[in-house]
Amino acid sequence: MKAFETTLFIPARPERIWALLTDAQAYPRWNPTVTRVDGTIRLGEKITVHARISPDRAFPVTVAALETNQRMVWSSGMPLGAFKGERTFTLTPRADGAGVDFKMREEFTGWLSGLITKSIPDLTPEFVAFALALSEEAQKTDGPVR
Repeated sequence: MKAFETTLFIPARPERIWALLTDAQAYPRWNPTVTRVDGTIRLGEKITVHARISPDRAFPVTVAALETNQRMVWSSGMPLGAFKGERTFTLTPRADGAGVDFKMREEFTGWLSGLITKSIPDLTPEFVAFALALSEEAQKTDGPVR
């Protein structure tokens, strides 16, 4: 199994962060890691992500879980469990109401994952850039939580 992860405290309301995460068409406006997202981010829907790190390739995923203002999972893979990629976005509001702990994790599993993940570059810098841009945009439109 191979995984990438980032976490970041975002001083904004979970509703604002969630609105950004689930607005597919707006991703290129605020997110420096994505050039386009085709489709609608809704439970069970298929979307296609076009990432700057791999401009010649599109990444089709299914919105496998969607718990409003809390958690979203994008999943893709090959038949028979040969390879599976799962990206999870988690929002955990702070008890003091000061904002949200944001976490994004992508995990690759399956019996072919060892072979396939050799060609996947380190996604950590992309994850960090995504989280920082999400925080900046959430605060710009929502203002810091006080």
